[in-house]
Amino acid sequence: MKRLLMAIPLGVALLAPAYVSAQDHRYYDAEHKDYHEWNGNEDRAWHRYWEDRHHHYIGWERASESQRRAYWRWRHEHPDSVLFKVEVR
Repeated sequence: MKRLLMAIPLGVALLAPAYVSAQDHRYYDAEHKDYHEWNGNEDRAWHRYWEDRHHHYIGWERASESQRRAYWRWRHEHPDSVLFKVEVR
């Protein structure tokens, strides 16, 4: 029983950093009042956004707040179903 009680805090301590880092990839879009999960699709969409604008690529971390707001506006007009064609076989 003592081992079990010692294992619980250890498990929580090991899982906490993974939970916290997962939360870092979620962004709030104040204009549309929703959250966006930053994942592989969002990263591809961010690259596509800069290609469509014919501008040099800027990483998300270096983008200004106005650039991010403009991206979220664009993103709401370009859902995954439009950006990423899925082939069904």
